[in-house]
Amino acid sequence: MRQQRKRLVGRVTSDKMQKTVVVTVANLKRHPLYNKVVRRTEKYKAHNPNDVAKIGDLVQIVESQPLSHEKRWAVEKVLEKAEA
Repeated sequence: MRQQRKRLVGRVTSDKMQKTVVVTVANLKRHPLYNKVVRRTEKYKAHNPNDVAKIGDLVQIVESQPLSHEKRWAVEKVLEKAEA
């Protein structure tokens, strides 16, 4: 049986580390009491082996084995390049 990995889509907010990018993923949730839609953002450190992703790119990240203390995701593909 093949294990399904989680996939998330987000924007690259930092590429200052070697082979690592910080990806910010935003999602919308409705507040249980007030019924207002609230935007939640979360940051993930993702492995970027060939430096394919740069700041501002829209990327898809996939769950991977732990690569370091905080890095548990890898860049799967760049969906949209940032405007220069």
